[in-house]
Amino acid sequence: VQLQASGGGLVQAGGSLRLSCAASGRTFITYVMGWFRQAPGKEREFVAAINWSGSTTSHADPVKGRFTISRDNAKNMLYLQMNGLKPEDTAVYYCASSTVSFWRDALRRENEYAYWGQGTQVTVSS
Repeated sequence: VQLQASGGGLVQAGGSLRLSCAASGRTFITYVMGWFRQAPGKEREFVAAINWSGSTTSHADPVKGRFTISRDNAKNMLYLQMNGLKPEDTAVYYCASSTVSFWRDALRRENEYAYWGQGTQVTVSS
């Protein structure tokens, strides 16, 4: 699986962005996919994940109610809709693919993901 993230940019606080992640490889539709982010000087952290069918999602507490993960298996695409952006959301955002199909809590850890995109920068100004 190869992943290409896009859609980042500079936005004012309260604004919105939609991140996209294009995946190649026939097995995309079978895996849990996730978004992680890394702010300057901080460790990479879990943002959201979605199971293979889209029926189960999980969002980290700091983004719950503002961000929504989704996927379109017909297009091999993963999305992260980000609304109500805050300066503390500033980070490089990475999409990632696990090698399992069904959600479990361990999938909040980055070592559960085998494939990573290159990252896209999101900067939120106050």
